[in-house]
Amino acid sequence: MKLSHPFCRLPLRVDLQRLLAEAAAFAEPEWSRHTTGFPGNSALRLITVGGGDNDDMLGRMAPTPALQRSPYIRQILAGLGVVWSRSRLMRLAPGATVPSHCDVNYHWFNRVRVHIPVVTDPAVSFRCGGETVHMAAGEVWIFDNWRLHEVENRSAVTRIHLVADTTGSAAFWRLVAAGQTGGFDQPSARPPELLPFRPGIDAQPRCEQHVLGPVMHPSEVEMLSGDLISELAAPATPEEQALHRAFVRLATEFCREWRQLWMLHGDTAQGWPEFQRLRDFVQKDLARFEQGPRCAANGVSAAGVWQPRVLLHACRGAGSIAADLDRTISSGGGATARPARAVTVPAPLFIVAAPRSGSTLLYETLAQAPGLFNLGGEAHWLVEDIEALRPGAPGVSSNRLTAQHARPEFAQAVLQALGSRLRDRDGAAPAADRTALRFLEKTPKNALRIPFFDRIFPDARFVFLWRDPRENLSSIMEAWRSGGWVTYRDLPGQQGPWSLLLPPQWQELAGRPLEEIAAFQWSATNRIVLDDLAALPASRWIGLSYAELLADPLATVRRICEFGELDVDARLLQRVSAPLPLSRHTLTPPDAHKWRKNGELIERVMPQLEPLHQRLRALAPGAAGA
Repeated sequence: MKLSHPFCRLPLRVDLQRLLAEAAAFAEPEWSRHTTGFPGNSALRLITVGGGDNDDMLGRMAPTPALQRSPYIRQILAGLGVVWSRSRLMRLAPGATVPSHCDVNYHWFNRVRVHIPVVTDPAVSFRCGGETVHMAAGEVWIFDNWRLHEVENRSAVTRIHLVADTTGSAAFWRLVAAGQTGGFDQPSARPPELLPFRPGIDAQPRCEQHVLGPVMHPSEVEMLSGDLISELAAPATPEEQALHRAFVRLATEFCREWRQLWMLHGDTAQGWPEFQRLRDFVQKDLARFEQGPRCAANGVSAAGVWQPRVLLHACRGAGSIAADLDRTISSGGGATARPARAVTVPAPLFIVAAPRSGSTLLYETLAQAPGLFNLGGEAHWLVEDIEALRPGAPGVSSNRLTAQHARPEFAQAVLQALGSRLRDRDGAAPAADRTALRFLEKTPKNALRIPFFDRIFPDARFVFLWRDPRENLSSIMEAWRSGGWVTYRDLPGQQGPWSLLLPPQWQELAGRPLEEIAAFQWSATNRIVLDDLAALPASRWIGLSYAELLADPLATVRRICEFGELDVDARLLQRVSAPLPLSRHTLTPPDAHKWRKNGELIERVMPQLEPLHQRLRALAPGAAGA
C-alpha cells in the first residue's frame, strides 16, 4: 500500500519475552522456504487461505495450526482490531538479504504490511524509498511497499519478524496518524502503549473472507486504473509523450467499455464471454507498452502494474484459463471430442534468460536431475510449429507472446507436442503407463513468452538467469559474427539474416551497429523477464547470475533444486562438485577478460544499460519477492 512516508512506527509495543517464547517453540521442520526461494529466508505460516500450507494472497483466510498454538500472537493480532490477510513469522539468516523490489499486484493496492520485530540486531537494516531504518525488537511498524524496498542482515543473529497484512480499520489508521514518520533515532512524542499478554484469554483474530467475484465492478476498475495513471512519471521526449497518451487512452477506454458491459450484464454468467473478449483484446495491446510509460515512484512499467492489478482479476468467472483449457481438451469445444491430453505436466521448470547468458550450461546441468524430463535442448518448434504464433502472423510481430495468445487450441497443440519428445537424463522416453511428467525447458525466445506459458501451465516455475552485460554483449556479438545462430533469414526491413531472439520493436534497429543490436537484445529481454516475473507469485520464480553458477555450482544447483522440488542424487552431485564442463554451445573457453575483445564498442552502449544492470544486481544471490 502507498503511504505518505516510507516508514511509520506505531505508538505500540509488545511483550517481547512472551513473543520470543512463542516463536522459539516452533521446531525447525515447521519453518518453510520463503515464497521468494532466495537463501537465508524462511517463514512460518500463521494465517493462510483455508488455514492450509500455502502462500496464496486471495481467498478465505483462516488461522493455521501454528497460530492456534500461539495465544499471545493471537492476542496481538486480535487486539489491533483489524481484519487480517496472509500473516507469517519471517526469518532472515545472518548475511541474507531481501533484494530491492516493490509490490504492485491487486493484493497490495489496499493492504499494508505490519512488522513486529521479535529477534533482531542493530546491524539489520530496512531501506525503503531512500530511507534506512532499524526496526527494534518489540516495536510495531508499517512501511510503503509501493516504493522500492530491501532488507539486509549484516549481523550474526537470525532476524525474526511477525509480519501480517491488513487493509486496516478506522481505529488502526487513527493509530497510524499518531505514529512517528521520521527522526527514528529519537523517542516518539507519544509513549508506546503495551499490548499485554492476558493469561487465559482465547483471542481469535478476524481473518479476511473476501473472495473476488466473477467480474470486477466498474468502479473498482476505474479506481485502480485511475490511481495507476496518476502515478506515471512525466514523459520527457516526444516519443514518451506519445506513449503516455496512448496508454492513458487505452486504460480510459477500457474502463468505459467495461462499465457499458456491466450496465448490460452486471456480473451474470451471460456476460462473461464479452468481458473476457474485452480483457483479452486490451491485454493484446499491452505489448507495445512494455518499455513505458513507467511509474515515478518505483520505475515499474505501467503495463507491469495494470496487468496484475486489474486485468488478471477483472474477469474470474467461468472464463479462467484453466477452465477454458480443460473444457477444450476434454470436449474439443464441440460435439466431436478431441484426443485426450497426451501428457499431464505438473510444475514444469522453465529457464528464462537473454541469449548467450549461460542458459545452455544450466540446462545441461539441471537435466541430470532424476525424474526430470527434457526436450533435448532448445525447443523453438514448441511454439513456432504453430503458424499463427510465428513472427509475421497477425498480431505477432516478434517473439513476444502474452496470455491472450494462449488460445485453447494452441495450448492443446503445445501439450500434444510434449508427449512424444520428452526424454530423461539417459535419453529414455517416459514409460507407457506414466501420465504425470515434470519437464525442463530452455529456449531464449521463450524468455519473451512468460505470460503465454504461465497461462498454459498455471503452476510452472521459472529460473531466471542473467549475465554481466559486458560479457553477455560480447558473446551476443560473436554469435552474430559466427553465423551459427541465425533464426530468421527474411525479416521485412532487415538487411541480411537475423540472429538470436526477436524482441518487440526490433524493427527500429535496421542498419544499426552490431553493439547496439546486442545491447537491445540484452536489455529488452532482461527488462521483459523482470516485469513479467514481478506479476507472478514470488514462490514461482527464482533469480541467479551466471557468475554465481560458475563460482559455486554445487550451492547454486542445490538452491534451484530446492526451489523446483527436484531430487539431488549422487549423479547430479558428481556433476556439480567440480567445475562445470563446457556447454555444447560454447564458442571459446570462458575467460573473465574475453569481452575486452569488443570492449571499445561495448563501452559505447554501457551507460544506457547501467540502470537495468543495477536492477539485476539487486537480485543476487536470490530472487525478488515481498
